[in-house]
Amino acid sequence: MDWLNYHHLYYFWLVAREGSITAACKRLRLAQPTVSAQLKQLEQSLGVALFTRKGRHLALTEAGQSVYHRADEIFSLGRDLLSFVKARPGGEPRLRLNVGVADALPKLMVSRLLEPALRLPDPPCVVCYAGKHADLLARLSVYELDVVLSDAPIGPQASVRAFNHLLGECDVTVFGTRALAAKYRKHFPESLEGAPLLLPTPNTALRRNLDHWFESRGIEPTVIGEYEDSALLKVFGQSGYGLFVTPTVLQREVSRQYQVVALGRLPEVRERLYSISTERRIKHPAVLAITQGAQEEVFA
Repeated sequence: MDWLNYHHLYYFWLVAREGSITAACKRLRLAQPTVSAQLKQLEQSLGVALFTRKGRHLALTEAGQSVYHRADEIFSLGRDLLSFVKARPGGEPRLRLNVGVADALPKLMVSRLLEPALRLPDPPCVVCYAGKHADLLARLSVYELDVVLSDAPIGPQASVRAFNHLLGECDVTVFGTRALAAKYRKHFPESLEGAPLLLPTPNTALRRNLDHWFESRGIEPTVIGEYEDSALLKVFGQSGYGLFVTPTVLQREVSRQYQVVALGRLPEVRERLYSISTERRIKHPAVLAITQGAQEEVFA
């Protein structure tokens, strides 16, 4: 009986995903001759050439493309298997959900999105990792994460093979302390001209949408600060340093938690939230619960 060496298959899969042996070796922390030799052994055992050289770069052959897609499915199943065999102290298998959360997402929103997973009859152990969108996608690509929650979809040019699932969208509301709200509420939103504003950093979808809206309306606020962490932005807003914007669906929670009030809504500025996974069709029960909960409860 022929046996497939899954270590060799994993090295091949990672080289194909990373785009080069050098990049894969850095992730694997192995010497290049070691990985090259094992790729050659895999080709010999399969009886096909997996790579062809184009100039100084490697490219997948037609057979290599087919093997790569099947390897992708194999390691996806392997990740699911590991999730199910993580055991409770009593020895019963417990589902585990590793979630990547983009820094730009409001933490109150993340909490609401994750609630349906925690209400499952057999709730998973939820492990959250915050970080930049690109870094989280890299971790998703090697199955360190089950899903990434982000304000931006994965683009068509991305090297990561993953799929976008729109959780929902809504407009945004401008908030501030009672003193600031009283000062800038009249003639809103034109009153935002010159108003002190706390903004997310330019690498976020919300900031790009806000910049476009301000430009289209000919309004130029005074930018007091830019924050990558949405929770930190709200803390400065609570202290009265400036007005800030957050999704309208969180209006009640933001007002209560940060003791701020709403000036008004910006209907043209839309905030979209996505779950990004390696599955075209969501299978993980906790991710499915998050998706359904977002569409039926949060953004209904």
